[in-house]
Amino acid sequence: MLPGIKPTGKSVEVPLVVIVQFRSCKVAHEHIYWDQASVLVQIGLLDPNLLPVAGVESARKVLNPSLPAFELSAK
Repeated sequence: MLPGIKPTGKSVEVPLVVIVQFRSCKVAHEHIYWDQASVLVQIGLLDPNLLPVAGVESARKVLNPSLPAFELSAK
């Protein structure tokens, strides 16, 4: 997921969206979307106080819609 970045040993939670198109029962296209900034915050390579970025909260919100929505703003 992060080429050129050495393993940190830290756990990461990130929601993914995968869109797959099939043609004649075969995969024709695959698009994977994920929040790289959230991953960088979780492994300690991006300071969430400098940018409007969510960390693990974004993945947990997907799993539990009853959690409060994020209030991100530029600081």
